[in-house]
Amino acid sequence: MHILGISAFYHDSAACLVSDGQIVAAAQEERFSRKKHDYAFPQQALDFCLERAGITAEEIDLVTFYDKPLLKFDRLLETYIAYAPRGFGLFLMGLPLWLKQKLHTPRELDRGLRGAYSGRFVFTEHHESHAASAFFPSPFQEAAVLTLDGVGEWATGSIALGKDNRIEMMKEMRFPHSLGLLYSAFTYFTGFRVNSGEYKLMGLAPYGEPIYQDVIRDRLIDLKPDGSFRMNMDYFGFTHSDVMTSPKMNELFDGPPRTAETEITQREMDIAASIQVVTEEIVLRIAQHAKEITGASNLVMAGGVALNCVANGRVLREGPFDQVWIQPAAGDAGGALGAALFTWHQLLDNPRTADPLDAQSGSLLGPEFNRSEIEDYLSGVGAVYETYADEDELVGKVAELMTQEKVVGHFADRAEFGPRALGSRSIMGDARSTRMQEIMNLKIKFRESFRPFAPAVLREDVDEFFEMKPNENSPYMLLVAPVQESKRLNVADVTGGRGLDKLKQNRSSVPAVTHVDYSARVQTIDTDHHPRFHRILTAFKKLTGSGVLINTSFNVRGEPIVNTPADAYRCFMHTNMDVLVLENTILLKESQPNAREIDAEAYLAEFALD
Repeated sequence: MHILGISAFYHDSAACLVSDGQIVAAAQEERFSRKKHDYAFPQQALDFCLERAGITAEEIDLVTFYDKPLLKFDRLLETYIAYAPRGFGLFLMGLPLWLKQKLHTPRELDRGLRGAYSGRFVFTEHHESHAASAFFPSPFQEAAVLTLDGVGEWATGSIALGKDNRIEMMKEMRFPHSLGLLYSAFTYFTGFRVNSGEYKLMGLAPYGEPIYQDVIRDRLIDLKPDGSFRMNMDYFGFTHSDVMTSPKMNELFDGPPRTAETEITQREMDIAASIQVVTEEIVLRIAQHAKEITGASNLVMAGGVALNCVANGRVLREGPFDQVWIQPAAGDAGGALGAALFTWHQLLDNPRTADPLDAQSGSLLGPEFNRSEIEDYLSGVGAVYETYADEDELVGKVAELMTQEKVVGHFADRAEFGPRALGSRSIMGDARSTRMQEIMNLKIKFRESFRPFAPAVLREDVDEFFEMKPNENSPYMLLVAPVQESKRLNVADVTGGRGLDKLKQNRSSVPAVTHVDYSARVQTIDTDHHPRFHRILTAFKKLTGSGVLINTSFNVRGEPIVNTPADAYRCFMHTNMDVLVLENTILLKESQPNAREIDAEAYLAEFALD
């Protein structure tokens, strides 16, 4: 049986195809359209999923949508009435899209399938989709299920119990009280873009001091022991205006919101540190409550807040659960996958046996390109490249180039599903380099210098470098852990400095991936989840003795992760990347025609990236 899952119209549209309970393909529309966080109907992602499965729309048995549009519209109407007349302008702004598209989701689904599908449309609730995306692919037969995001229909967070092929929804928190919206309000206040800049806020937090945490707890929220809370809506504007905070917030935080692209000051760093501390406390309390009411030994998580890997790391280390598994596509894109699996297991009552590795296939669920396609493209654009018939020779060459502080763009295998590059569409570099963070941020990614990079580490070496258990799994880069004391530099050598001055200090033997608070967002690499990446890292360790590399997404600021060889080559040629690997080919920048040094400011101006 073929089940197609769709998420669309709000944030990160995606499609997923599940056949007899197995995830065949999943992809976000942004990868094809090249519009970051594209919320349009995922036509190209849908077409890819059908092509990958080798079927046509006529052969689909069920189509599922990840939330209930009519229930969401009910929340919109009730919110407008509750805040009338203040929200009338916001209501009028959103109404045309509802009347034209969102209230006619079945019509849009039928159009996307070009009228070829004649079956039923199934609509799951938003947090049911998140919960299903977290539990059903997880390696657990039973687990507590925690979902936290901005808002679905009415729910903003939920606790459930997953067991075998069923999920029992137990408790929920409701709009407008939302941890996701609370965090997004501070994303807006510190000058970053809502729904895409939250990870910047998390990355900025270690540069500040949490001097405002008591203000947040005392004035903005009423936090209960179980982690539920109510927000003081006098300070927030998202219910009735197109901004997240009200002018009253300015009084609490020493001035108005930072204007985007202006200088980041110590105030923004301290605000970031403060809301991050409060967020972690809330998540820990909710996790503890989930343990109390479910009695489960393991926890699974999804929803946009589950991408807060700092909070996740604390839940794993300090929480009451033996193991934690987080859906790699934790945001709305993952709802497409969850809706399809919820329909297969819960609604159709098909059995489920947990895969000890997980059923996500390393989240390598997107498109791939064969070697002849790649070589045809490279020849067509006049690229200079070398083809390697021997895999060991290729990975050895890549590892050798990285020992020379070369920055490598790596494109191989299927594309990742979710916001993280996991080795297939990645930019890699030597984590031991004291210059690599600055080089990658300013010359390759063209982004803020404070942004941290994640380490990819051989799973067998994870406890050597980070405070994690031996062979502990973190294949999806969703957990933050401290760097081991033995790898840190003498504290006396790195003390002093405030704010971004901390960037100038090297803190460990792998300085390019050690954040200013001695933390790192860890990705473990093993042969099961990411075999090519494992071979590269093993070769690098053989040359250097270090099983750690930088892994960051293959894109530049404001652009989705590359999806095709053409995307990868364009990014390679328009940045100061040194090396490009496309499956079994290697391209050196210095050998390319028209290769030149790229100025970051000129690049950003030319492509108008935010």
